[in-house]
Amino acid sequence: MILNQDQQDLLNGKYGEGAKLAMKVQVAIGESFGAKRMVPITRAHVALSNQDADLWLAEKLVGLGAKCRISPTVNPGFSLNWFKERDMVDEEDYKMMERTHNAYKKLGASLTYNCTPYIDTNVPNFGEIVAYSESSNTPYANSVWGARTNREGANSALFAAITGYVPEYGLLFDENRKGTILVDVQADMENDYKYHILGMCGKKIGHGVPVFVGLPKHISSEALRNLGAQLNTSGAYDMYHIVGFTPEAPTLEEAFGGKEPERKVVITNEDFAEVLNEISEEGSRNIDFVMFGCPHFTLSECIHINSRLDGRKVKVPMYILTSTSVRETAKEMGIVDDLEKLGAFIIPSTCPDQPVWKFLKDKIGLTESPKCAYYPRRRGIKFVIRDLDTCIEGAVRGEVE
Repeated sequence: MILNQDQQDLLNGKYGEGAKLAMKVQVAIGESFGAKRMVPITRAHVALSNQDADLWLAEKLVGLGAKCRISPTVNPGFSLNWFKERDMVDEEDYKMMERTHNAYKKLGASLTYNCTPYIDTNVPNFGEIVAYSESSNTPYANSVWGARTNREGANSALFAAITGYVPEYGLLFDENRKGTILVDVQADMENDYKYHILGMCGKKIGHGVPVFVGLPKHISSEALRNLGAQLNTSGAYDMYHIVGFTPEAPTLEEAFGGKEPERKVVITNEDFAEVLNEISEEGSRNIDFVMFGCPHFTLSECIHINSRLDGRKVKVPMYILTSTSVRETAKEMGIVDDLEKLGAFIIPSTCPDQPVWKFLKDKIGLTESPKCAYYPRRRGIKFVIRDLDTCIEGAVRGEVE
């Protein structure tokens, strides 16, 4: 790779051993992809996990004196205050999250603890080169905003934040951003939940850059969040296009760069039914709790839940995971207090894939998100998957059809 003087100085250790290590790894990544140079970034997001390897690397970089040139937003672990105040966290788990918090704070990260930064805390402009990790973050940035990022891992995104550069390859080039698969959606798409299920059709869609046709003209930010999150639960997708909607696909011809699609796929209601049958526990049963917010819920969704409950108490606990900023706004609006009186809790800065949920082991939850059902499974927590309003009614009844 050809490095400019600043990049060479980073590699030579002029800015410390932490920056040197970060640049060394980035150069190796670039060489593995055949990149010829490094390019500057303007934003970064690190999908921290609050797990052993993640903490080891963050603390190692702190020990080497690393500081972020680009302050990255970060994924959630769990809210230290919320769970500590309710005596719901073991001391060992608390200390690990505290160490993770302190390490990223010393590195200079923006401690948003939010897995949907593309909606409200770290929104890129069209054409910006960024370094984003997190499975729903990358496709949203590329597809919806027209920014440019490769699928970064938590570590490579952190290295990019420290150095301010990424190797130039992949989706940073125009030609690699064109569609390769035509996806004709003939299934009913009447609500945001259906975009979860569409995203879970990755096995049928196959590897490539999907170009969706047949979708409604107006699609909410929540629906787009759902689509990207589930595409990367059922497969591996860094980018997609929706003809006449996303910025790089004003027409079908432009979406494919004037080429014919490599293959065509039709998605039907029957595909949706088959997918749901595969990923959800059987219905018509009692449930132990309801969980929303994987990815994090928006303020609009919190308002909807409060309105839908309309003063009715839930029979099982409802956990609604959001960013801190969403919860604080909901608190100012009185929604947090209203919901807690009903047995529903808006929890900030928390992910379903965290040890604080171990008390739910061997219990059956209800959620609208396949991703929410996927991650906690390794902790012995199982879910029935239904649309949002069905989940809300399920919480009131304590059972689901």
